[in-house]
Amino acid sequence: MFHPRRTLRALLLPLVAGLALAALPAGTAHAASTLTNAGFETDGTGAAVPSGWSEYGDTGASYVEAGGHGGSYRLTHYSASAYKVETYQYLSGLTNGNYRLTAWVRSGGGQNSAYLALKNCGGAEQRTDLPVSTSGWIHLVVPVSVTSSQCTISVYSDANAGNWINVDDLTFTSGTTGVSVKGSDISSLAKSEAYGGVYKTSSGTTGDALAILKSAGMNYARLKVWVNPADGYNNKARVLAMAKRIKAQGMKLLVDFHYSDTWADPGTQTKPAAWAGHTYSQLKTDVYNHTHDVLNALKSQGTTADMVQIGNEINGGMLWSEGSTDNFAQLAGLLNSGYDAAKAVSSSTVVALHLAKGGDLTGTRWWFDTALANGVKFDAIGLSYYGYWHGSLYDFQTTLDDAASRYAKPVFVAETAYPFRLDSDDALVNQIDTTGELVSGYPATTTGQSNWLRDVMNIVEAVPNGRGLGVFYWEATWTAVTGNGWDPADATSGNGWENQALFGFDDKALPAMSVFGHR
Repeated sequence: MFHPRRTLRALLLPLVAGLALAALPAGTAHAASTLTNAGFETDGTGAAVPSGWSEYGDTGASYVEAGGHGGSYRLTHYSASAYKVETYQYLSGLTNGNYRLTAWVRSGGGQNSAYLALKNCGGAEQRTDLPVSTSGWIHLVVPVSVTSSQCTISVYSDANAGNWINVDDLTFTSGTTGVSVKGSDISSLAKSEAYGGVYKTSSGTTGDALAILKSAGMNYARLKVWVNPADGYNNKARVLAMAKRIKAQGMKLLVDFHYSDTWADPGTQTKPAAWAGHTYSQLKTDVYNHTHDVLNALKSQGTTADMVQIGNEINGGMLWSEGSTDNFAQLAGLLNSGYDAAKAVSSSTVVALHLAKGGDLTGTRWWFDTALANGVKFDAIGLSYYGYWHGSLYDFQTTLDDAASRYAKPVFVAETAYPFRLDSDDALVNQIDTTGELVSGYPATTTGQSNWLRDVMNIVEAVPNGRGLGVFYWEATWTAVTGNGWDPADATSGNGWENQALFGFDDKALPAMSVFGHR
């Protein structure tokens, strides 16, 4: 737990809260080519200015105290009144090239801004904001290109009274980071447009939703495919048509096979009606033929899938009951049928397996350990992570990093989302519609939604060894349009998700979309 009281408070001279920060004062910074006292262990509790570091602004709000991540001590920013403070270290004599800063952080949230930064390095300043994390330490990374043989490492807070952050165990080493996948699921888009859905830029100009998303930085689209859905959407023909539009925007394509006529998820994995009476052996052939048919048709029209999911949120298996995890050997056979079909069409297509519950370390380990023991083939791991259902950001990072390391595979967030408001734009109650369901520190506002996507993406970027591919935002375009409800068999069904789309109730692009512009 964080204890805001610190020892030796009398040693620290209080400054007026809210003092505006100017440029770094010249000549006061520590100069070396490697980080000094990166774990804040040199001085012990109560150090007003950590050895090797400098401070600027309301310096009384920056100090060392007990309770480190790796060692005994940590850097803390805290004050009982509003404050702005920077704790920084200047490095010189660097060999020009790519570098990355890593750090372990915690934050109680509520700040106007709180971030790690690399600046005065010769190019654009790079920042990574601190996520809200009170229960566990989060690992963050900031990459930068050094072109002037120098760089300033900065920990910055512009905080309100009582806000706090902890920072510890920094490293500054050669290397780079980034995420290659900045995507969203747009499976609802074709039906929305058919029923009159309109999409606008943030300034109110009506346009193509895909073009608007692309201009915000989105580079990957995810489409689900059902076998024979009641409404005729999200089937092979619709996926083929939308794939042309996606590729025309210069985006990559992920095809998400549900192997059902309707939603497949941890609680429902219903076989398509056409396969209902089939034996297990027949189902293996069904999976191969359906997967090959859709992907080969995509390839034939010049829109080869870049990635596929064999199943959707298959924590309990798929094609129940034959493909249940209760009989993992049979599930393995079905999954490998899908893998083989995808590779037969295009050997370069990445084949992913997708589980929900992105903060469930034990469950994720059990599933993939068992899959490997049964010979399941896959190239990447996708996890759904909804913070209001699947545990804390700490739980999520722990699970994601473990999967990347334990299975030596790239990982990505197959689904995440967050509300920008709680009320409904249609008659159906929203999935998330009360403040009690929200993640602490992330209000149901456009800023809360933006910060959520930003922080999830920052965690994926920090996956060790460059194995964090990126993030797909779930159903960015699923606004409230009469006729485009959740049930493909019921034209009157509503949408319980419109408050988590990336277009507002006024159809305008929301600020969170700009997070796709992430490095």
